[in-house]
Amino acid sequence: MPELPEVETVRRGLEQKLNNFIIKKVEVCRYSTVAFPTDKEEFIQGLRNSLIYKWDRRGKYLIAQLKEVQNEKNTQLPLENSQNNGFLVVHLRMTGYFKFIENSSHPCKHTRIRFFDKNNNELRYIDVRSFGQMWWINKDLSLDKIIKGLGSLGPEPFSKDFNANYLKKVISKRTKSIKAILLDQTIVAGIGNIYADESLYSAGISPFREARTIKKNELIKLKESIVTILKKSIGSGGTTFSDFRDLEGENGNFGLQTNVYRRTGKECRKCGNLIERQKITGRSTHWCPKCQK
Repeated sequence: MPELPEVETVRRGLEQKLNNFIIKKVEVCRYSTVAFPTDKEEFIQGLRNSLIYKWDRRGKYLIAQLKEVQNEKNTQLPLENSQNNGFLVVHLRMTGYFKFIENSSHPCKHTRIRFFDKNNNELRYIDVRSFGQMWWINKDLSLDKIIKGLGSLGPEPFSKDFNANYLKKVISKRTKSIKAILLDQTIVAGIGNIYADESLYSAGISPFREARTIKKNELIKLKESIVTILKKSIGSGGTTFSDFRDLEGENGNFGLQTNVYRRTGKECRKCGNLIERQKITGRSTHWCPKCQK
């Protein structure tokens, strides 16, 4: 599943590519991809004549701010003065990705939703396993109330609220493994399996440790490791170890630099010990038994 760096890479690509993209037509190829409204025609009509004004990210969710444009000359006005037309929210799940196509062509069989502008340029959403979802949230509705997962997210790893004191507070009585804690989106938003493994390796902490046993100085190092590795991965365009594609259809490069993830049986880059793998809460976990205590 795309994690924070992959979703942030997509957000940046969408923001860069979709300059003054006004949705004139929407084609829903698979209705189950539309999570809200339940009336798919309402989804289509709600998005028509919408300028995709700005892309944000919250955890693994992409959030597009929309402006209503009935007359395209309005795009010459200060955009802040345009009427808000709600939000388009996207969760890529396991295999979802966007592709921008100039002069639209026939869609592949995994195409789920297509957005067109007046020049027939297309923003195409493709999803092989079809777990991804989209929401059009009217300006009068609350995103957090409609999308329960969005409302329950913990702080962003790059925010001032995510620090060692916060971590110490939320894990002080928890007997779950620290790996399971990092995967809990209500504790910290956006971290998944790859970056949990890599962050714990960088911090020298065993993924099997009970969260409550981790000391303050270790949490400081863990927080720093999480931020450093996420930033490094964003700079590399995400990881290659998934079906992730950026807007140009390319894989990320961070997978080439991992220290433990999917390196089972290979030598640790620090000590030469063999990397091991075992499941924690159903997720494959990779670690070095010598470097991580």
